[in-house]
Amino acid sequence: MKLISFRFQGRPTFGVVIDNNGVVDLMPRLARQNLITLREALTADAIKPALWRGVIPDAYLNEVTLLPPIPDPDKIVCVGLNYEAHRIETGRDKMKYPVLFTRWADTQVAHGYPLVKPLESDKFDFEGELAVVIGKGGRRIPEDKAMEHVAGYSCYHDGSVRDWQGHSPQFTPGKNFPGTAGFGPWIVSPDEAPPPAQMTLTTTLNGAEMQRSSVSDLIFSVPYLVSYISRFTALAPGDVIATGTPGGVGYARKPPIYMKVGDVAEVTITGVGTLVNPVIAEPA
Repeated sequence: MKLISFRFQGRPTFGVVIDNNGVVDLMPRLARQNLITLREALTADAIKPALWRGVIPDAYLNEVTLLPPIPDPDKIVCVGLNYEAHRIETGRDKMKYPVLFTRWADTQVAHGYPLVKPLESDKFDFEGELAVVIGKGGRRIPEDKAMEHVAGYSCYHDGSVRDWQGHSPQFTPGKNFPGTAGFGPWIVSPDEAPPPAQMTLTTTLNGAEMQRSSVSDLIFSVPYLVSYISRFTALAPGDVIATGTPGGVGYARKPPIYMKVGDVAEVTITGVGTLVNPVIAEPA
């Protein structure tokens, strides 16, 4: 299944994309449970195929306004330097444990919406990533049980404000300017997506390929990340793990390539979809 959050007839809601880009609005079908967000529906384990099997779509994708698949995640945990080629191009030493940092929900925009180049910087870099969305919460999740906690996968653009990211060893400032991350267009359930090791991730800028890698090249795998992160914090349904970006980022190129106003960035992942975001200037 493909789960989305969207705005329809003037209200935010959530649902599922079925054949031929039909959209089934799940909120009215779950009205008795008073679930008003996709995160709440995942928490209640309320999303079942019987809700949309054989029904007529309420709308089509071109008739709704997409939101980030999880507009209100409790946690967004990002993994840095998680592809060997990216680690090498940054000159970092090998790591025994993942490099983690956090994002805030207001940094995310949906598929089709613009990424916002901050006024404070001209070093706005692209980073295509695979996002993992948690479906069942837990603490100290065993690695061999980790995939039972995954609701699905999405495309993520972890846009990076490089000079602010470099102000200190902590990545947080350069990763949390509003509107600098793309997320979407949907969440694809594991039964409809290939295993991450069989996915290919590609990032393009204005149609030119910037990044291409098999997701099998992750240094720390999806099950390991879910297990590791859950050891220090309880994961909750709707939490997002951005698993890291491959080599080819803009600041490591010679000369560097940064996103500028008018650019269009795309992140494509095999079996998941394509996330498209234009780039605009932050209003002065």
